[in-house]
Amino acid sequence: QVQLVESGGGLVQAGGSLRLSCAPSESISSPNAMGWYRQAPGKQRELVATITTGTIITFGSTNYADSVRGRFTISRDNAKNTLYLQMNSLKTEDTAVYYCNLKRTTRPTYEYWGQGTQVTVSS
Repeated sequence: QVQLVESGGGLVQAGGSLRLSCAPSESISSPNAMGWYRQAPGKQRELVATITTGTIITFGSTNYADSVRGRFTISRDNAKNTLYLQMNSLKTEDTAVYYCNLKRTTRPTYEYWGQGTQVTVSS
């Protein structure tokens, strides 16, 4: 069973930065889409950012939640199928458990979730 291993969470002061990483525990076929989600206490899980794979005629694209656009950057290492989230200018409201997601919609299809990593931003 493939697992997604997340790292990089922790405690940081407001205005600081953190970089999250997410890598599969074994080799997998390249995902079509990769993303970061977060869930704060008492709230539903929400999308933070996604990145898609381009094709021979299209470029991949990124998408961000309005609340993080301009502060967070999602990126990927295609060779390693590793996902990153660079978080700058962190705010207390960014405190949450962050989950990574890898999805492939062509055969072999799959969808994997990470176990979650805690990000706590103090004032």
